[in-house]
Amino acid sequence: MDRLLTGLQPSGTLTIGNYSGGINQVLNYQKNYETFLFVPDMHATTVTQDPEALRRNIRNAVAVYLACGVDVNLPNMHLYIQSENLYHANLSWILECHAYFGEMSRMHQFKEKSKKNENFTCGLYTYPILMASDILLYDAKYVPTGIDQKQHVELARNLALRFNNRYKGEYFVCPESIIPKVGASIKDLQNPAKKMSKSCENPKSSIFLLDPENVVRKKIMSAVTDSEGKIYYDEENKAGLSNLITIYSIFSGLSIEQVVAKFDGAGYGDFKKDLANLLCERLVVIQDKYNQIINSSIIDDALDAGREFTTKIAKEKYEQIRKAVGYGR
Repeated sequence: MDRLLTGLQPSGTLTIGNYSGGINQVLNYQKNYETFLFVPDMHATTVTQDPEALRRNIRNAVAVYLACGVDVNLPNMHLYIQSENLYHANLSWILECHAYFGEMSRMHQFKEKSKKNENFTCGLYTYPILMASDILLYDAKYVPTGIDQKQHVELARNLALRFNNRYKGEYFVCPESIIPKVGASIKDLQNPAKKMSKSCENPKSSIFLLDPENVVRKKIMSAVTDSEGKIYYDEENKAGLSNLITIYSIFSGLSIEQVVAKFDGAGYGDFKKDLANLLCERLVVIQDKYNQIINSSIIDDALDAGREFTTKIAKEKYEQIRKAVGYGR
């Protein structure tokens, strides 16, 4: 069974964009791959975090994964916290010593974020290498990812090839991205030129998985569309409406074409009301399960089992790499 790895940042409440671009992919793949799903809390600290808030966010994120249908009872599903496995950071240092300044400077998220804050940390610069370590430790063949993260998987692939060639061996599996055809990037409801974000300042821009029904309905009904009044998919000229069609497709299981056909001749108001009903119906189920899980032992039991399983694999891989570069006696 091929291995697949993915993680979601435990920063803030997860949105339907996180569901579409991350959680939903895990649900689709967890029965067909050996799945490594981790909470990348070390990545979260590339920016300042309140320690207690970070711990709460970790637990909340895991509870949401489980509430959405991540099944830790499957023998091939492994759920764990990044920082509880020391080999992620150890391998990251070795990979840093095989990465070049130029290629790291071209990482688009570093370029974007560094423009906003002159006092950015070294962690912001090097975290794509830690991400490569997350992937390569487990010989993951596939990495479900949004379009904005594809460059980081390519870096992991380049580092794997470089290391294998330099030390003349098949030390690492070269990973491949899996990008969904629909929903790889759900857009901001008020500014569809941007992707939906957990940290957007406009409260109407994002729908969170734990939003109450009345809030979900208000956000959908106030979402930006256009003045044409006809329902069809056109990302360039009808970005706002196309984004809503994408959301409907993700949460209904219908194709884009089927959604458009379903609402042929309908107005935007009727379409939005139907979409709001669909979202509320799906999110209420998730929220009910979340409330059952959040204060139970299910979370710790799953994380303990995942830590034990993945640490053994990571230790074996790290020892192999450590010896290859000549560390130790």
